[in-house]
Amino acid sequence: MHREDLPHPRSRRRYAQLAGSADALALARLAAEERPVAVVTATALDAQRLTEELAWLAPALRVCLLPDWETLPYDQFSPHQDLVSERLATLYRIQRGEFDVALVPAPTALLRLCPPSYLAAHTFFLAAGERLDAAALREQLLVAGYQHVTQVVAPGEYCIRGGIIDLFPMGSALPLRLDLDDDVIDTIRAFDVDSQRTLYPVQRLRLLPAREFPLDDAARTRFRSRFRELFEGDPSKKALYRDVSNGVPAAGIEYYLPLFFESVATLFDYLPQAATLALHHDVAAAIQEFWRDAQSRFKLLGGDPERPLLAPAQLFVPAEEFYLRAREFARVDLLREAEPETTASPRPKAPSMMRRSLAPVAGSIVNIPPARVASI
Repeated sequence: MHREDLPHPRSRRRYAQLAGSADALALARLAAEERPVAVVTATALDAQRLTEELAWLAPALRVCLLPDWETLPYDQFSPHQDLVSERLATLYRIQRGEFDVALVPAPTALLRLCPPSYLAAHTFFLAAGERLDAAALREQLLVAGYQHVTQVVAPGEYCIRGGIIDLFPMGSALPLRLDLDDDVIDTIRAFDVDSQRTLYPVQRLRLLPAREFPLDDAARTRFRSRFRELFEGDPSKKALYRDVSNGVPAAGIEYYLPLFFESVATLFDYLPQAATLALHHDVAAAIQEFWRDAQSRFKLLGGDPERPLLAPAQLFVPAEEFYLRAREFARVDLLREAEPETTASPRPKAPSMMRRSLAPVAGSIVNIPPARVASI
């Protein structure tokens, strides 16, 4: 397909009968012509499979996967820090358009997100040879949600020992060690978590926020105000409210993310305007199933006065809103099977005289008892 043959933006196409790895091949060819492409898959397994197959079919494509929290709606525990790290790094790439194919499972695409401005405001860079104020860096790390520890082992942690600063930036595969010469960054090196030995030099590092929500004074004030507006009773008697007021990210606090922002975003707010949206397999059924589960768990867990819950529509994108926002992008549907024909030609009817002559025969055929199957 040549560039001049591409369909008009905001158009809708369907690719059917894609068996096996044909869907990955179709995506690779689509991304070669009209990148970037955002793919919403029906399941997380499909997203993972396409990520691996695209890497083999088209190694030059920049492919990223936005993982799920891997928790059930309204769970009272937080996602693993590695998943949060990968999610923040992927959202940053999508926001900046640094991808060719972005794969997102349907349940993940329904989750309301921190606004893109939050990532932009809480991301900063350090480079070798720059001057560094250790006290200002410590303040920046605290505002970004990083935790001070004695030994760095997980994303979102840092440690300052004299002229050596260990950091594990969110979205980084390995922690980094900064060697300072007075107030100048002499070297930046990646190091191994287990042995603590340096591995290779790095010229520049990127520090994303440690969480998908802020926990500074302004954010905590906003949380308390919104909490009092939405929920009845004395908030000071609720452990969740007290933890956030004290700057402690309580377990499962992610399901109160909208309370930390004036307004939240969706996946569509991160996508470039020129992106093509591809819906992979039965996304509509996946959305319906997710919403059934979310509403069921809201009814099941919403009766606890100590932990009131936000309504599902405040946390997740309804199907109507999802498809309304999807109209803003050129769309491709990737189907496993061909769509059924909507207008089938009518079957020819036998003449009335023939139908009357065949009626007794048809009645006798209907009344024949079923034959027995002989065992061999």
